Amino acid sequence: MNNKNSNSRGNNAALWELPSRLTVLGISFIAGCIFVGVLWHLIGDTMAGIILLDSKSELFKPVFPITIQNIMHIQFFIGLGELYVRWRVSTREQNFIKQGFLPEDDETVLQFSNLGDIRRQTANRFDQEHGFLPSLIDLCILQFQSSRSIDQVVSVLNSNLELIAHRVDLRYSMIRYIVWVIPTFGFIGTVIGISYTLAIVDPAAPDLKKLTESLAVAFNTTLVALLLSAVLVFLLHIVQRIEEQSVNSAGYYTLRNLINRLYTGGN
Repeated sequence: MNNKNSNSRGNNAALWELPSRLTVLGISFIAGCIFVGVLWHLIGDTMAGIILLDSKSELFKPVFPITIQNIMHIQFFIGLGELYVRWRVSTREQNFIKQGFLPEDDETVLQFSNLGDIRRQTANRFDQEHGFLPSLIDLCILQFQSSRSIDQVVSVLNSNLELIAHRVDLRYSMIRYIVWVIPTFGFIGTVIGISYTLAIVDPAAPDLKKLTESLAVAFNTTLVALLLSAVLVFLLHIVQRIEEQSVNSAGYYTLRNLINRLYTGGN
């Protein structure tokens, strides 16, 4: 029983510290479905329910709750899950600076014999995707040990910072797609709604009340899509800024506390 509890706590800690994208994707999808269900229960018969859920739509009535709005809500939660993963990863990267891998005073000079211990501290603290600061320290020390050239170490640092920045930018491709696809679904819903409205209009005796109600439902999809997309774009910029700052902080920390302290006068 104790082992089960320990494993559960370990899994929760891992999900918080460095979350799995697939796990968060599943949780986000379920959360989106629950959100739609709760919202339907609370406001399904109100005007807000018509706007947010398309609850009175004649077009999607046979397949409700599968509506354009509900699909967008689920996409929104998947986007939130992606941003959560990026936020946790960037926060973890920033916490590496607090680990004290390098001396931070104004007097310490690092000689060749000191570098092995520092490199051992950073071992197993990074991989190909995570651990900006430990990986930069490891690569810079490795380069200095092989070349004894500070200029080459600086070149390696700059090259790896560019690669890391590019890798960080690629990590946001999925959330950028979600930010794009939500308004696209909104416009698709509007086009479908207008087409449906035109199809049910009787030219001989047009029902203006029914016509305006149907058009209102059609434009609601675009309204909801733009609102959801605006929230995601705002959060995207905040989270991406945090992760980019973690890259810059790792580079500055390495330059200030490692490269500027290297002593090339002896072993």
